[in-house]
Amino acid sequence: QVRLVESGGGLVQPGGSLRLSCAASGSIFTIDAMEWYRQTPGNERELVAKSNRVGSIKYAESVKGRFTIARDNAKNSVVLQMNDLKPEDTAVYYCYMRVMLTTARWGDRWGQGTQVTVSS
Repeated sequence: QVRLVESGGGLVQPGGSLRLSCAASGSIFTIDAMEWYRQTPGNERELVAKSNRVGSIKYAESVKGRFTIARDNAKNSVVLQMNDLKPEDTAVYYCYMRVMLTTARWGDRWGQGTQVTVSS
């Protein structure tokens, strides 16, 4: 059973920073995609940042230059460093991983979500 556990959300003032972490545990051969999404009430979950195991990284336009995704393949973990936060960044943030469970099977796993609130 592979689980993702997130940490690091909270309340921060505009212009502040937060660091989200997500670690996978369980029987894992390897992990391809490691991604961060966010969701606000009444809206669909949107992609914030994504990375794959060959080093490709992409960001949503709204966070470019402010957020940084970084993965540690040896530790099966990913972080999202968020700087210069704005009120519109307020959301529940979810990590996602595409995990190779066996040599022939992949699985999609989601973290439990962590609240980020940007307010003065």
